[in-house]
Amino acid sequence: MKRRVVVTGLGVVTSLGRALDVFWDRILRGDSGVGPITLFDVSGYRVQFGGQVPWEPEQANIANLKELRRLDRFTQFAMASAADAVTDSGLDFSKEDPYRCGVVIGSGIGGLSEFEAQHERLLTKGIDKVSPFTIPKLMVNSGSGHVSSMYGIKGPNFAVATACASAANSIGDALRAIQYGDADVMITGGSEAALTPMGLAGFQNMRALSVRTDAPQRASRPFDAERDGFVLSEGAGVVVLEELEHARNRGARIYGELMGYGASGDAGHITQPDEEGRGAAHAMTMALADAGLNPDAVHYINAHGTSTPLGDKAETVAVKKVFGIHAKKIAISSTKSQLGHTLGASGGIELVVCALTLNRGLIAPTINLENPDPDCDLDYTPNVAREATVNVAMSNSFGFGGHNASLVLGRLK
Repeated sequence: MKRRVVVTGLGVVTSLGRALDVFWDRILRGDSGVGPITLFDVSGYRVQFGGQVPWEPEQANIANLKELRRLDRFTQFAMASAADAVTDSGLDFSKEDPYRCGVVIGSGIGGLSEFEAQHERLLTKGIDKVSPFTIPKLMVNSGSGHVSSMYGIKGPNFAVATACASAANSIGDALRAIQYGDADVMITGGSEAALTPMGLAGFQNMRALSVRTDAPQRASRPFDAERDGFVLSEGAGVVVLEELEHARNRGARIYGELMGYGASGDAGHITQPDEEGRGAAHAMTMALADAGLNPDAVHYINAHGTSTPLGDKAETVAVKKVFGIHAKKIAISSTKSQLGHTLGASGGIELVVCALTLNRGLIAPTINLENPDPDCDLDYTPNVAREATVNVAMSNSFGFGGHNASLVLGRLK
């Protein structure tokens, strides 16, 4: 029999802030975290804006400056959000069996800035000048590995790389680890810092990004008829999962029960979604089945909603396939309208949003939804947050490669 799993800690690093209450307040106000990129010179780019995190490396919770230099920005984000989630949970890992605790933190791309920097050194200064820390800094599992070391955690420890579904797949794998007895506690989510010269150039040149340079804060507009691509962003989202009785025994505050997880593949184009939404629909259906819920139990969906012409339409089709006539009754929103697209971190940040939605009774808006697309005709909570009682929320994440993942979070009964 599967064990029950609950969420007891939340942590984010985003362009709208890191402190949980500040982040949530800004989300509800409809603030945008999108603005000019200052991390590097963007004067030669068609796209010059993104969701940049205000950040100093010292915020990564590493006291040793020498150690800081061995961490890529995405690893720093992972450690900071994990530390915040653990603090929020009240866990003391010195009192836990380290072999009953684990970490799964994903990333779609990993240490891209380090790869770029060391490639430049190779070309300009020679082979011997490439840093010996290059590989540990750029590898996708660096975030998960460093978080496990930070807390002395010795249970399941790995990373998932499924593009924009990385965090959601990581959380799903962490859920399974607890459900089937491999661990009692898991730190899980995703981190990404691909707002780099190569990252921006690559996404720009494949025409995936919005080019609304005259109004960057209005560029991410999921489900709007004038959407023209996503906004590249960075950040991290991490949650603490625990087996229910473990959490109860230590008197933990519980945000909700992680009830279900579903994953699928489109088996089609490497970057374009299935226009019929079949893979996405299957992931949602599997998540509901795993949770033991009927479709009409869901009150809120945090959509993948990236603001791409094909993606938003395909997700709308998929939601209708799964929920039928109930689809019109579900409140849906895309927080990417405010944060931009944090790629492999997005599923972690968005599960945090779902947890806060359940606990605060407020649904985040989809900002910039000014001219609804007739093909996207569901309730996307346009522009203004609203009060609502939400007992069950779903979070969707779909990635390049045809990777689909859905998570179901419910109030604890």
